[in-house]
Amino acid sequence: ALAAFLLFTSYGASAETLTGRIVAIADGDTVTLLDASKQQHKIRLSGIDAPERRQAFGTVSREHLAGLVFGKEVTADCPKTDRYRRLICTVEVGGIDANLAQVAAGMAWHYKAYQRDQRPHDRMRYGNAEQEAKQEKRGLWVDRSPLAPWEFRKAKR
Repeated sequence: ALAAFLLFTSYGASAETLTGRIVAIADGDTVTLLDASKQQHKIRLSGIDAPERRQAFGTVSREHLAGLVFGKEVTADCPKTDRYRRLICTVEVGGIDANLAQVAAGMAWHYKAYQRDQRPHDRMRYGNAEQEAKQEKRGLWVDRSPLAPWEFRKAKR
């Protein structure tokens, strides 16, 4: 029965859970985790897309994420890997979902293009957090029409 339970609760084909210290913050949705065996793992936070560094709020978003996780012990639930071979994870620090905290603070968008990869409960929580951040004009939502990072990247190509 336990094996069946584990089979149905593991999410994704290559699900892995990592624990370690966050040693680098690339931007508002990408970090580096150093595990106990001193191996580094590049992690892309799942369910969110933060402004690019050269975009409005890019630096603020990165700094906010750093305040949440930099130098801290975290648990990363990583069901997938992306095309850049980064792990796609939900990062938890002290019982807080850092991905969700980025959206709630207006430091990232709920990345709806990939919401099917999220658990339904998370999809709803992230969507609601984005709506609330918009209504409260938190972070990037102080701009009347902030440019989504996927649009920014498309414009640069």
